[in-house]
This record gives sequence, C-alpha cells and structure tokens, in this order.
Amino acid sequence: MTDKLHFSLVSPEKELFSGEVDSVTVPGSEGDFGVYPNHMPVMTTIRPGAISVMDGEAERRIYIMGGFADVTPEGLIILAEEAIELADLDVKQLAQDITDVNEDLRDADTEEKQEAASERLVYLQRLQSALNP
Repeated sequence: MTDKLHFSLVSPEKELFSGEVDSVTVPGSEGDFGVYPNHMPVMTTIRPGAISVMDGEAERRIYIMGGFADVTPEGLIILAEEAIELADLDVKQLAQDITDVNEDLRDADTEEKQEAASERLVYLQRLQSALNP
C-alpha cells in the first residue's frame, strides 16, 4: 500500500475538501512548496494563488485568497480566507466581469469606489491567470 497524505481545505463558508491524496502544492508566502506523505511539520501563511492537489494522474486546482497551511504528522490542513474551484469557473463570465470592473474603475467618481474597483480587478485578474498556469 502506498502512503497517502490526508488533506483538508477549509474556508469560512465550508470544508471544501477532505481526503487522502498523493501531494499538494501550496502557494506559500515564501514561495510554492510541495507537501507529500510524511512531510516535516511546518506552519506558514499562504499568498493568493492556486493550490494543486494530485491524486494519481488526476489534478484538482483550487484558487485560494490567502490563509494558513499547517503540516502535521496527521497531514495538511489549509485554512483559506476564500477558496474557489477553478474547474467551476465560467471563463466567458470571468472575462465579462473583468470588462465590467474596468468600466467601473473608469467611471469611479470617488477614491473609495476607485479603490474597491481596483481591488476587485486585481482579484479577477489573479483568477484568470490561475486558469492558465
């Protein structure tokens, strides 16, 4: 029997994944790192980016907006501020959302509106770039 890594991904809304996998690549604050069975314990912050969950030949990619990764002898737990399954994203809708936010940014008549539109645009562009690794 091959060793597996127990992996759990939790966001404030729900537990998005819990199961046995071969490995997980995590966008750590100091750079990407891979977690495999029997990995040494570590706790670190996560930067926005896509995690890659490998189980055999199957890859599952999930975009996370920061959080914490905790590797223990029992496995890996990621506590994400927000998580989105990349396979569930509608590419055309995402492109339209980017167009709409660009228009909102051009039309912003207050600093507050401009800042909100800028933050939203950065978020959407990161999602779009995560779709094409």
